Amino acid sequence: MPNHLWMQEEHHAFGDSVRRFFDEEFQPHRDQWKGDGYIPKEFWQKSADIGILGATIPEAYGGLGLSRHFDAVTYLEQAKIGDSGWGFSVHNIATHYITGFGTEQQKEKWLPKLASGEMVAAIAMTEPGTGSDLQAVKTTAIKDGNEYLINGSKTFITNGGSADLIVLVAKTDPTSRSKGVSLIMIETEELEGFSVGRKLDKMGMRRNDTAELSFQDVRVPQTNLLGDEEGQGFYQLMKQLPWERLILGYSALGAAQSALETTLAYVKERKAFGQRIMDFQNSRFKLAEAATKIELLAAFLDQCLAELDRNELTAEKAAMAKWWGTQMQCDIIDECLQLHGGYGYMNEYLISELYTDARVQKIYGGTNEIMKELIARSLDAD
Repeated sequence: MPNHLWMQEEHHAFGDSVRRFFDEEFQPHRDQWKGDGYIPKEFWQKSADIGILGATIPEAYGGLGLSRHFDAVTYLEQAKIGDSGWGFSVHNIATHYITGFGTEQQKEKWLPKLASGEMVAAIAMTEPGTGSDLQAVKTTAIKDGNEYLINGSKTFITNGGSADLIVLVAKTDPTSRSKGVSLIMIETEELEGFSVGRKLDKMGMRRNDTAELSFQDVRVPQTNLLGDEEGQGFYQLMKQLPWERLILGYSALGAAQSALETTLAYVKERKAFGQRIMDFQNSRFKLAEAATKIELLAAFLDQCLAELDRNELTAEKAAMAKWWGTQMQCDIIDECLQLHGGYGYMNEYLISELYTDARVQKIYGGTNEIMKELIARSLDAD
């Protein structure tokens, strides 16, 4: 498996802690939570106790003040156990919005609660009639006195049913496209006019409470505008998307590793025609290809992470990491399921969950078709 050159002793120690946490607090409940369709708040709070939620939140606001590498460790470890239902990644991205663009008062108000697990965060971008085109959102946040009056709806919202704090993408100027977009922070507890719709019945990610959200004459203070100025939302979104897409790449890498490991265990034990599945040349070649692709993806992602640390990661390279990583994830898992034969189609086998969870990776965070368009634009630039 890949040797990440950026991993030092402290990263390995953190990874060991995260791995033990998942073994002790997640694995015994994975089937129950898959059936329930959500992960309870207690799990979030326990993850906060060992420093997962607040790893990259500054110490001044209740976190550990560590680098993004530590979050990358968590994404890898979560994916390696074959889970994509726990919405830590979205919660983490929300904290980076506040850290990067929030006022001092906003950081003091929300970051400690996000670090402690007192609050679970969601990001409400997608609307029923609007997918990747965030400039075209219809949800509005119009000034009314010292408040914003919010109307609209969102769909496909990860952590939507359990979120205490939502980063809402809305139009503060409905007559403009990108310059009319702002991010409004929504505290959901007892918020009049806010409602969580049906929990969406998904093919995969069954543990996540993905939901529809409705805002009908919702009022929040104008101080809930993220930052100091309206119309900065699109810029804020674009600034954070490279990290979000790199997260998807690392999740893809961890899931591919999980698929390879569980398949290796299977083909070394399972026999057909008097020999192990592993002994067939086709099996060996497919697994060799998977191992090579995993190594190559890891090297590219690590290069992107280093560039992100130096503020040099371009939008097009982040798009490469997202589309290539998620495509590779789906390809490898498909081949690994094939090596399981009919058993790979059974829900009791991990490869089945890895397969159904993988497909959405090519859709959210910007579809892979959009990623290729971003890359192509950079090639066509003068």
